[in-house]
Amino acid sequence: MAKAVLAKGKEKRVEYGHPWIFRSDIEKVEGSFSPGDVVDVYSSKNKFLGRGYINTKSQISIRMLTYEHEEINYEFFYKRIKSAWEYRKKVADPMSCRAVFAESDFLPALIVDKFSGYLVVQTLALGIDRYKEQITDILSDIIKPDGIYERNDAAVRELEGLDQRKGYLKGEFDTKVEMVENGVKFIVDIENGQKTGFFLDQKETRAAIKPFVKGAKVLDCFSHTGSFALHAGYFGASDVLGIDISEHAVECAAQNARLNGLENICRFEAANAFDKLREFYDRGEKFDVVILDPPAFTKSRSAVEGAVRGYKEINFRAMKIIKSGGFLVTCSCSHHVGPELFMDIIYNSAIDAKRKVRQVEYRSQSKDHPILLASEETEYLKCAILQIV
Repeated sequence: MAKAVLAKGKEKRVEYGHPWIFRSDIEKVEGSFSPGDVVDVYSSKNKFLGRGYINTKSQISIRMLTYEHEEINYEFFYKRIKSAWEYRKKVADPMSCRAVFAESDFLPALIVDKFSGYLVVQTLALGIDRYKEQITDILSDIIKPDGIYERNDAAVRELEGLDQRKGYLKGEFDTKVEMVENGVKFIVDIENGQKTGFFLDQKETRAAIKPFVKGAKVLDCFSHTGSFALHAGYFGASDVLGIDISEHAVECAAQNARLNGLENICRFEAANAFDKLREFYDRGEKFDVVILDPPAFTKSRSAVEGAVRGYKEINFRAMKIIKSGGFLVTCSCSHHVGPELFMDIIYNSAIDAKRKVRQVEYRSQSKDHPILLASEETEYLKCAILQIV
């Protein structure tokens, strides 16, 4: 096994449990290796730090798998996946959840989402992709799904020298899968939907809106396939409008509304949410509850300034159209916009909107997306439930 030696002063982050080693952290690699191989990792003082898979094509050149002297084989992955699944059975509804959350489950770059009896798998780095067949067998043995589908059509794989692909890993089945979340039914398009087909990380926040939406007129911006909007209708809202720029998403949301018998309460429109928020303000239309759950406005530190402007604009506009005493549910999934910055944006939006705002609740991602304290990158979702007075 090749031996990667870290540059002096670059060891601490690994010793504290961060799973990533960047190309610039490596002083040298002793011995031969191929991209994707497992290597031993040592400090500059020749202290063993652990083992991870290496790919110098990627800026994240080593992803740590273990900090012990243990073999990386079938038994290793079986133990890790079983541990991840046992955790989900304790903290989440195992019928629909994220079964494996990459670094947070000590399986870097591996994502497994479960929708009813079906699993969707992503292997987003070369080192983990090498074990895809073993992982499929292990998932079949531990979780016993009816089928497994691969959604490796993510551009990040190209940074690892991998192709983009999707298709069946186990069985052949209808890739439009019906699942239930908090009592609400959804059709999940695991073949063509965004990422793995549905955003499970907001499950607990969607349940948390129940006290605020009963009898309310609700606006759900960036509604995707209607997850927040349909929860609002299910929890007793009188009128719900969902806005999303994707025609396909809007069609799926309308289908989900019919599936739940909510088509007379939940309406969906394909439009730009920024434009619609301005339009509602210009014509004086008011809502009891506004929900903002946009896609990530930035995926790099260099674009944070633009993201801040975007978040401020939608929160400012939303606050202007909420009735006094109403509620704003506002979210960000941009890792580079941290919790403190996110709340600063909301506060500054309130100042500009000349509204008084009370924080009712602050939330993060659901428990099936645990946060690894040593890796701030695993904490990305922020959600504030606010009263506008």
